[in-house]
Amino acid sequence: MDNEIHQSQKIEIAPTQVGTTAAPTDLPRLRKLGDTMTLHGTHMALALALLIIGLLVAKWIDKGLRKGLKRLMPKASFITALCNAVYIILVAIVVIAAAAEFGAKPINMLRLVTIIALVVIGLIIFFRPFIPSMPFKAGNTVKAGNLLGKVEAITFLNTRMKTFDGKTFFVPNRQILNDIVINYHYTETRRLKIDVGIRYDQDLLKAKRVLEALMTEDPRVKTKPGPMVYVLNLASSSVDLGGRCWVDNKDYWVARCDLLEKTKLRFDSEAIQFAFPQLDLHINDDGARADGSGYPATAGMTGRNPHEAADEENI
Repeated sequence: MDNEIHQSQKIEIAPTQVGTTAAPTDLPRLRKLGDTMTLHGTHMALALALLIIGLLVAKWIDKGLRKGLKRLMPKASFITALCNAVYIILVAIVVIAAAAEFGAKPINMLRLVTIIALVVIGLIIFFRPFIPSMPFKAGNTVKAGNLLGKVEAITFLNTRMKTFDGKTFFVPNRQILNDIVINYHYTETRRLKIDVGIRYDQDLLKAKRVLEALMTEDPRVKTKPGPMVYVLNLASSSVDLGGRCWVDNKDYWVARCDLLEKTKLRFDSEAIQFAFPQLDLHINDDGARADGSGYPATAGMTGRNPHEAADEENI
């Protein structure tokens, strides 16, 4: 009797035990993930930290290298390409080191990175002729349309320019490429013009010598080609002189302002008078009429207004 009761209890309890001990389907996955983190968690954290720190260091090296090379070789045109190549190599080294720390074989990672780099280089070489390039780079002073300013940054979509009054403009690249662009830094030097007008009663040769000496004495003015002074025009109230010289692009505006100031001061010290718009009125009282009309007497037209005589001649 007791055995029957005990077996019936087993039969009644068994379904309950089966229902309570059934494990969830996600429990093996969680255990496997926990085991993986226990075995490789340290390597994963180190690899992630190495990747982040390595990329930051590579960016810092790239920035410092660009500044240093531009300071040592400001006229070199290969600086951007060289810095880009060095930055790509540094990033590849960081990725390989992080992958090796995570457990990957360095030789396999090196092969993979080499294949990717070759594919990217091949695509760039193939599609480069079809990609429009901007006619300037960051740091150049340009005039695009009616906008004059300094280029601060160039992205794939727009160009950031800062004007000389402190305004920042974001200009779409398609608008720049469809308009006329003047790049004032495309060449190393730029011609500077100093135009002045002197009075007709002044010493022309002396004024030319003084203006030429001013430009020659300035150390920023190039000796080849040397400064020259020309007579530009014989205007109604002035003799227009034009001084021409060449300076470096970076010195253009300051040199121009300085030379204009020196021209004014030197001409004043040399007693060379500048011309200004004027109209001289000469009145001849010798031929005035005795009747007080104010009009001079004209041969064959005594007592007649010369304006009336001119009107008759035009009829």
